[in-house]
Amino acid sequence: MANTVCTHIDAITELKEPQDYVCEECIKQGGNWVHLRTCQTCGVTLCCDSSPQTHMTKHYHATQHPVIISAEPGERWLYCYADEAFAQY
Repeated sequence: MANTVCTHIDAITELKEPQDYVCEECIKQGGNWVHLRTCQTCGVTLCCDSSPQTHMTKHYHATQHPVIISAEPGERWLYCYADEAFAQY
C-alpha cells in the first residue's frame, strides 16, 4: 500500500475484505455490535471499541495481529494497534 505510516501497514499488499457483515463473536454470544473491523492477518471480522464487547481489540491482544480495516460501507481506512497508526486508502 506504500503508506509509509508504519511497517505493519506498509507490509499490506492486498486487503482482506469482510466476508459477511457480522461480528462472528457477537453472533456466537447473542450480542450486538456498533461497527465492524476486519483483521488483515487472518481476515476475521469483529466488532469495534464502541461495541459492548470490543471483540477486535480482544482479538489483537490474543493474537498480536496488528492491522485492521474498517468493514463499514464507504469507510476506507487501516489502523495498526501495535504502532497506533492510522492510514486512509
